[in-house]
Amino acid sequence: MTIPSLDPAPGALARREIGTQPECWRAGAGLGSSVAALVPPDRRIAVVGCGTSWFVASAYARLREGRGAGETDVFPASQLPETRSYDLVVAISRSGTTTEVLRVLSAAGAPTLLVTAVAGSPAARRADAVVDLGFADERSVVQTRFATTALATLRASLGESVATAARDAERALALDVDDLLGDEQYTFLGDDWTVGLADEAALKLREAALTWSESYPAMEYRHGPISIAQQGRTVWMFGDPPPGLAAEVTATGARFVHHAGLDPMASLVVAQRVAVARGLSRGLDPDRPRHLTRSVVLDEH
Repeated sequence: MTIPSLDPAPGALARREIGTQPECWRAGAGLGSSVAALVPPDRRIAVVGCGTSWFVASAYARLREGRGAGETDVFPASQLPETRSYDLVVAISRSGTTTEVLRVLSAAGAPTLLVTAVAGSPAARRADAVVDLGFADERSVVQTRFATTALATLRASLGESVATAARDAERALALDVDDLLGDEQYTFLGDDWTVGLADEAALKLREAALTWSESYPAMEYRHGPISIAQQGRTVWMFGDPPPGLAAEVTATGARFVHHAGLDPMASLVVAQRVAVARGLSRGLDPDRPRHLTRSVVLDEH
């Protein structure tokens, strides 16, 4: 696969792509009714992806089942059980070239739907139906706007209004993040569907800034992980924190971050900005993370 040439300035692509998310979310929301028709309620479905796309799949699965739209399982694409049957398999893949996703689409044993940024990709040719988010494709290796646009589209397909989230994202783009860059370690927490956002935020810190980051369901944080909390470390909550947790974290000396009043996806935008800015402050290029490529394509021979 040929990767488009990248801008010479480190992080320029990621910063530009992060900044376009509000408009991309609004465009994705406009596809919501079409996606809803492709994923009818009360159908038993599996949602798969790899890396960032897996975390988006996780958030969507919790949202769909939690809103009574039907039983919804989620798996990394490499872990879809062969012994389970589904009415539909939904795959999320930015490039449409990821080996594990191609394998799922070839052997699903059920109708398949692909959410992708490349409508002419190998995965798109194997899927029974395609949701084309080409307007949210990216040139940076690190995913930002495709992932959040996919989730915005899927949220809209469940009848959620994305308008507030898009307005909140505009606010998130204007926030000063300089005071969030200096800590040595970041732990991201979520609840229900926002656990996927916490996982994605932690991945962004690792990819773009080579920074020690972790993620957990918020109620699990007290069961061991809180032991590493101390001064110079951040605990970041997506969604409403469990009662008492903020005080417990603050008592350790760690910083507790919670963007009350922002849609959780907008808080993820802030985390993306922190990841890119922190990477730049460390002399890294967030557009070209070490050991990573736009898509993982394995040798099948």
